[in-house]
Amino acid sequence: MGNTVFGPEAPKDCPRCPRLVAYRKENQTEQPEWFNGAVPSFGTSQARLLIVGLAPGRTGANRTGRPFTGDYAGNLLYETLIEYGFAKGEYHARPDDGLKLVDCMITNAVRCAPPENKPEPGEIANCRPFFEARLASLPKLKVILALGRIAHDQTLAALAKKKSLHPFAHGARHALSPNCALYDSFHCSRYNTSTRRLTPEMFRAVFEDIRRELA
Repeated sequence: MGNTVFGPEAPKDCPRCPRLVAYRKENQTEQPEWFNGAVPSFGTSQARLLIVGLAPGRTGANRTGRPFTGDYAGNLLYETLIEYGFAKGEYHARPDDGLKLVDCMITNAVRCAPPENKPEPGEIANCRPFFEARLASLPKLKVILALGRIAHDQTLAALAKKKSLHPFAHGARHALSPNCALYDSFHCSRYNTSTRRLTPEMFRAVFEDIRRELA
């Protein structure tokens, strides 16, 4: 597949990862009314901020077809985006709730739902060309926010940056180029928030820094 030209979105029935395809088919059989496919990015192509999640949750984005929509992680994320002016409207955990992103796009390091929300290294690599194309398609991009280590590492790999020079740490800022910075946050998952590994205050602090940079 060396000569394949990749766009910024994977086809809904992307065939690149056999394990994820098999999982998709299981979900299609059990829940045929769900989206059950590679979830497209959400937001404007003129965004200066790109938020990178891990992968669609089975009952979240895999069900609704919109990143971080329909599962617990979306509650804190969209509430915070609205608070800091990166979204407008109201979030009601469904793709037809009318919520709009402002100067922002949300995507995932892996576009298809993995079993137990744990993509394998080969699957992360298989999805990288779509992520690389997504980065290249954002002409005004200034800030990338990685939610979790996999999103962080996928971003560095896509931009050919050494992980040893940019270690993941909550609240960290990495200068990737004179015009683009990578910020890190723990993922806003139910587990992280319920264990207080990530608090709403910690999450807002990251967005305070991002908003200041994009003022």
